[in-house]
Amino acid sequence: MTARTARISFDRQIWLEVVYLLTSFPAAVIGFVYAITMVSVGAGMLVTVVGAPLLALGLAGARLLGRAERARARALLGIRIEEPSALPGPSQGGVLPWLWERLKDPVAWRAVLYEVVRLPWGVLTFSVILVALLVLWPVLPLLVRGLSNVDRILVRGLLSPSDDLERRIAQLESDRGLVVDTAAADLRRIERDLHDGAQARLVALAMDLGLAKEKLTEDPQAAARMVDEAHGEVKIALQELRDLARGIHPAVLTDRGLDAALSAIATRCTVPVTVDVDLPQRPAPAIEGIAYFTVSELLQNISKHAHAHTATIDVWQADDRLLIRVGDDGRGGARLDGAGGTGRSGGAGTEGTGSGGGGTGMAGLAERIGAVDGVLLVDSPVGGPTVVTAELPWRPATEGAHPVR
Repeated sequence: MTARTARISFDRQIWLEVVYLLTSFPAAVIGFVYAITMVSVGAGMLVTVVGAPLLALGLAGARLLGRAERARARALLGIRIEEPSALPGPSQGGVLPWLWERLKDPVAWRAVLYEVVRLPWGVLTFSVILVALLVLWPVLPLLVRGLSNVDRILVRGLLSPSDDLERRIAQLESDRGLVVDTAAADLRRIERDLHDGAQARLVALAMDLGLAKEKLTEDPQAAARMVDEAHGEVKIALQELRDLARGIHPAVLTDRGLDAALSAIATRCTVPVTVDVDLPQRPAPAIEGIAYFTVSELLQNISKHAHAHTATIDVWQADDRLLIRVGDDGRGGARLDGAGGTGRSGGAGTEGTGSGGGGTGMAGLAERIGAVDGVLLVDSPVGGPTVVTAELPWRPATEGAHPVR
């Protein structure tokens, strides 16, 4: 290697790596002493009451050491490494589950292993770099880069979260909260609809029938009129109950599947709708229900805001995904962020349908689809046309999953 090549190699990153390798020795000594002391004392006292809590606290400290090492590696080695997800607090399951989660925390135990392995390697790298700074100056960049690459491997292997698993856990925790909130909103909506609609109407009906019974002998004609009015109220109450049941889960969806159910809601749209459902078999009931309510809300959006003349619904399976595409030739401007609370620019507020909760408009719909690993894509330039595509995971229905009524 020429002197010129060596000089060119002495860039800022090389000097940062030199700092990392030289500071790794004292950091490794501190981490090694902590890890050995913590494990020895905590494990030795497991036969006592304080052993498990002491070991759990020691592992929590190992997590903090791992966080410090990740920060040092990001700053000096220039590697991108994410922080692992936090453990649940004691209020999320009680003290004993909280303690057990910390005792079996893989992130903390990998940090302990890192601190143990790091000491001999830190001694070696410190000695080599120190000698190279004094007598091996021309090859210092090569030595630094080679040793720091080994450190990068150690950090990624022992201090990185299990990327896919950690991200998946975090996503599932978020989705679980969304599903719980959506279910709670559904229950509140059903309770409100029953209380304000059918229940109030049935209470009034009972009072009217009571009055008609009192007038039956005194004024038969007035009693007959009141019974006729009550009969009309019964029909309205029954229709409200049917609409409410359809909003929970329509009978036609259970009995005949998506094709028939989507054709039924298409007839209630204010514009002509072409429906094309091409599925080899029925999907799982949960996925089928989400697909139905997704189309239902999109059709309501078309009816209220699109000013369209025609609309189309296409449903098909592609590998392990259920694809739904709803298009219209309206004015466009639909947005996922629901600017102005609409889902379409310049329109009135979009009302939630079917599943309710979880937000309104396109944003709320995207959240509910995302809760089951789905994706909602919107292509809606101002002036139209609008095409909304939803992707849901495909799970075929098991035998007996769709009981025939």
